[in-house]
Amino acid sequence: MTATELPYEQKSEQMFLGQYERGLDPKGRITLPANYRELLGDRGAFVTRGLDRCLVIFPREDFEAWRRRIRELPMTSRRGRDLRRHIFSGAAEIIPDGQGRINLPQHLRAYASIESDVIVAGSDNYIEIWDARLWDEARTSFEASGDDVAAWETLGI
Repeated sequence: MTATELPYEQKSEQMFLGQYERGLDPKGRITLPANYRELLGDRGAFVTRGLDRCLVIFPREDFEAWRRRIRELPMTSRRGRDLRRHIFSGAAEIIPDGQGRINLPQHLRAYASIESDVIVAGSDNYIEIWDARLWDEARTSFEASGDDVAAWETLGI
């Protein structure tokens, strides 16, 4: 797979853009930005562990496509079994309530070190949810490393 290929077939046409600061309420909920809620519609979505100590929200169609690709990994592969555990044991279906709030299960909040302030960030066809402090650290590290330039070069830009 090349750097520009998606690891799964993207099904949805949604494009989640921007970053938003949110607070976690006492019940472990955050309010999704209105434009994200519109893109998710009433089909629902799934939240699970990301790969960078953040959480990811996939629209139902993209999560199903991702699930099919992961299912193709052989059970005899240690990496395949680890990925299945990482993604699926933490996954939860979400449907925003009437006020646009979603519950972030405690085990996912613990994984991402989310306690109060979060960043909800668009990543094209999925949404990332970060602890605000960890978001700043990750973004600053990436920008300072020069990897942002390397990423552009990989795309031939």
